[in-house]
Amino acid sequence: MHMHKISELCFGKAVLPEPVLQWVAKENLWNLWVPKSHGGLEVPLIDGLETLRSLAKLDGSLGWTLTLCSGANFFVGNLQKEVADELFNGNITPIFGGSGGVFGTADKVGNGFVINGTWKYATGAPYLTHFTLNAKIRENGIDVLMDDGSPVVRSFLLKREQVEIIHDWKTMGLQATATDSFKVNSQWVDGRHCFVYDTFYLPQPIFKIPFSAFADLTLWVNYIGMAERFLEEAERIGNDNGMLNGLQKIIWHAISECMRDAQYIQSMVLEVQNIPEAYVEEIHQKASHSVRTLTNEIIQVFPILGIRASTLDHPLNQVFRDYFTATQHHIFSPLGRRNQL
Repeated sequence: MHMHKISELCFGKAVLPEPVLQWVAKENLWNLWVPKSHGGLEVPLIDGLETLRSLAKLDGSLGWTLTLCSGANFFVGNLQKEVADELFNGNITPIFGGSGGVFGTADKVGNGFVINGTWKYATGAPYLTHFTLNAKIRENGIDVLMDDGSPVVRSFLLKREQVEIIHDWKTMGLQATATDSFKVNSQWVDGRHCFVYDTFYLPQPIFKIPFSAFADLTLWVNYIGMAERFLEEAERIGNDNGMLNGLQKIIWHAISECMRDAQYIQSMVLEVQNIPEAYVEEIHQKASHSVRTLTNEIIQVFPILGIRASTLDHPLNQVFRDYFTATQHHIFSPLGRRNQL
């Protein structure tokens, strides 16, 4: 399918259209990071980031959904081998997604856990086959505690039928991400479907990347891709008078920084070297600053673009709404508000 056609099909939709979902499945994009041994594309970090950036440029919801869901399918590396083999080598292509918040409990029962709670912000909820969530571990109704007194938290994978989707995603942008909440009511989950973010059972280089750095880089390219599309649409309107030059330079700088960090991480993991924690934090600070700079420049440019930029059925307005909905994600927030996306 032609890229322009995909962009057209996604425009103004509350969910991703069926032809686009079929194209995504055909291209195996849900499994961008999944090893070939488990039916995935197993792309190197740089290539995957370029793909996600180009998808975000096509449509903000499409890029964001595929980033979050392919990022959840990345958890194939965290699952015990027999579970990963069972899920990813079956007849149905798994699509994972869920919530990063700790909004529920997991009570130890036999060799598994009974899960209860309501989790917010499951990107791609209508498209998922499995939901991921974080929960506090309890035994006999009492929180299990770490040595420092904080609760033990683990991640879990549930089948779609174990989850009740709550259709509460009513934002001005990123509408087709359908980032709904979901509820789990006393569902038992086998202990084999419990996992920890930075414990991996598969050997591929991608799983040597610290998850926080992986999350930062994959979301950073979404902001860049949406900013590129904003610039493209603004240039079409033609009121720029040189005012768009600043945004162009900031985008180029962001791409350069992001790809340089991705290249360094990729070379480090191929050489089987550990990524220093200080460098992981440096990437986070750099990405946060880059997104803030993009955001400030888009705010500067928007008032000069005329009424078309404020017209709901204009692509420029959609990308503006998508971008500023994305800024509510906590990952690069200067405040780190807990009630954000």
